[in-house]
Amino acid sequence: MKHAPTLSDVLRRTIAECGIPLLTLEQETGVVRASIMRFVRNDQSIRLDAADKLAHFFGLRLVADPGISRRKAKPSRRARSNRKKT
Repeated sequence: MKHAPTLSDVLRRTIAECGIPLLTLEQETGVVRASIMRFVRNDQSIRLDAADKLAHFFGLRLVADPGISRRKAKPSRRARSNRKKT
């Protein structure tokens, strides 16, 4: 079974294929080009705030896939203890 690409894969491929110089990306997004270069080369991951800026620049957005089942989150301990008191 083939897995869907990760968010990092999509962003990495978008940056690599866009043809925009890293200096321009740095100036437009505020993300240091050395960080972008290391991310594209898969040498290091990128911080979430930097990924947000780059994704916004490219018009990428995160959308839930309705075909993927989701588990319900367990209530926190505080919520469970509050429920028992009432």
